Amino acid sequence: MQRLLFGAFVASAVALAACEPNAQQQTQAQAPAAQRTDQLFIETASGRHPFRIEVAVTPEQKATGLMFRRELAPDAGMLFTYEQPQIIQMWMRNTYIPLDMVFVGADGRVINVAERTVPESLTIVPSAAPAVGVVELVGGTAARLRIRPGNRVLHPFFGTAAAP
Repeated sequence: MQRLLFGAFVASAVALAACEPNAQQQTQAQAPAAQRTDQLFIETASGRHPFRIEVAVTPEQKATGLMFRRELAPDAGMLFTYEQPQIIQMWMRNTYIPLDMVFVGADGRVINVAERTVPESLTIVPSAAPAVGVVELVGGTAARLRIRPGNRVLHPFFGTAAAP
């Protein structure tokens, strides 16, 4: 009887292993699609500040965001875009660096800024009003550049592309 049970266990384990993709296939399946990079500007009382941003448009790109990154250049970031104004809720799960989250309305104006969000926190960070975008920057950038509600974000998504 024990041999029969052991045999059934081994057969089940082999069947399960055959159904699971190997580690290389899992990594490839989980890798996000290449994201578009753009230039974005934020106008504040201290001037117009340029950023090189990745644009997260697909659900997969939005779900991954800046997770698993160990560093981010001071002039880099990510823009999350949404078609309809809504209360956007972000978190820091699997995000290893502190970020500033700049919530942006449909008119390209900053609604609110969550500064120096805590790495790996599951605390929800919401927009203060319906927004259509979030710009994530290296933690401390908002304070350094004095990014405040009412500032303009210049990017084609908001219809506020910067003049050359």
